[in-house]
Amino acid sequence: MNNPDIFPDLKNECDHLTSEFKLIPTERKTQLDKLANYFSEKYKNGVTPSATVICTHNSRRSHMGQLWISVAAAYYGLPTVKTFSGGTAITAFNPRAVKALQDLGFDVTTADASIENPVYQVRWNQEMTPYPAFSKRYDDPPNPSEGFAAIMVCTSADEGCPLVAGCDFRIALPFDDPKAFDDTPLASAKYEERSRDIGREFLYVFSQVKKFV
Repeated sequence: MNNPDIFPDLKNECDHLTSEFKLIPTERKTQLDKLANYFSEKYKNGVTPSATVICTHNSRRSHMGQLWISVAAAYYGLPTVKTFSGGTAITAFNPRAVKALQDLGFDVTTADASIENPVYQVRWNQEMTPYPAFSKRYDDPPNPSEGFAAIMVCTSADEGCPLVAGCDFRIALPFDDPKAFDDTPLASAKYEERSRDIGREFLYVFSQVKKFV
């Protein structure tokens, strides 16, 4: 049921990550299953799910998460999920995160990377309208204001944002911040590793959704 329109390198990455679900700890799968249930119920009720992935600066993990959710749904041949990302503060989509996504098969371009908060255009298949990726607060447009899942991918954002107005489901799924390796020889490898960690877990989510939809 894999989607043949996903770029070949990215599809190969998905194939590999789906073979690694055994690496996800049991207790983590319990959390991920809750998110799978949320998406499944939306689909069953004829509703297009929406999800906003939130971290502190909307620069690394939240972008990775938002993009991998969309790819995971496409990979399993499921209907579209409206995906968004945001932070508790505005910075910029980190270039190291951009490169990690490019290296794993995403098409990411920008008209002007010299500005403070550039808008990147991201695609995972040839036919789609590019997704505009830039740093924003979680409650800024174009992010939804009601009826969405709030997915907290960093502990500081989860603790610093006790209320996400308008969400109908909230879950904490923290990932280690690759920022800890900035300006070290390990930076590139750690950014790719984190993107794979996030991709693996959201692919697992949609593998479970596929069983019930």
